[in-house]
Amino acid sequence: MNALTRPERLQIMLTQEELAALDDWRFTRRMPSRAAAVRELLKRGLEAEGIQMADGKRRSRDFGVVDGPLRSHGSNGGEAAE
Repeated sequence: MNALTRPERLQIMLTQEELAALDDWRFTRRMPSRAAAVRELLKRGLEAEGIQMADGKRRSRDFGVVDGPLRSHGSNGGEAAE
C-alpha cells in the first residue's frame, strides 16, 4: 500500500452559504476538489497573516535559532574556529 502524502484528516462543518461560496470559488478556478480548494484557501489565509508553511527547505537559522554557519570545534580548548 502507498504511503499517504497527507496522512492527517480534518473534518469541518460548513453552513450552506459557506459551502456555496467554497464551491463557487473552486469552480471559477477549476480546482479538482473541495479539499484542494480548502487547502489553497488555507495556504493563502496563512500567507496573508505572514505565516509561511514548512516546505522542508528552511533551516534553523531562518528562524533565528542558529546564527550563521555551523562552526567546528578544534583542539583549541573548545573555542569555535574562525
